[in-house]
Amino acid sequence: MDLIAEYNKRYAFFHEITGEAMRVHRKYKPGLLESAYEAALKYLLELKEYKVERQAYLPMFWDDVPLDQAYRMDLVVNENIIVELKAVAHIDTPHRRQLWNYMNLTHLPYGMIINFGADSLYAEWYHRHSETGEIEKIKRL
Repeated sequence: MDLIAEYNKRYAFFHEITGEAMRVHRKYKPGLLESAYEAALKYLLELKEYKVERQAYLPMFWDDVPLDQAYRMDLVVNENIIVELKAVAHIDTPHRRQLWNYMNLTHLPYGMIINFGADSLYAEWYHRHSETGEIEKIKRL
């Protein structure tokens, strides 16, 4: 198998999720609240038989002690992909750090940022390597 075909097969889920996000963006355009895009994307992914949890609870701990703080991840797809949605003019470092922190706290291997707030859909794909904890950018659309 050539390298491009191997890459495309390995990250096919990124392409599929991004494709569904593009459908949402084409239908609703920029200007809605993030929650509207979130609901539509969840619906379309579930039609494709993905398991999707919306506003997934992420508790905080200090060692083994639970803290009085928790976060909500926009979408968790197939229990291993965090999808962080935005409806802003452009993605900036604080948006990326939010996703990276979620990936590190959960140890989930894949993350995506999808922005519906601009004239064209913007997405970034990330892979967290379990051995090192390093987060690698896979692609930017």
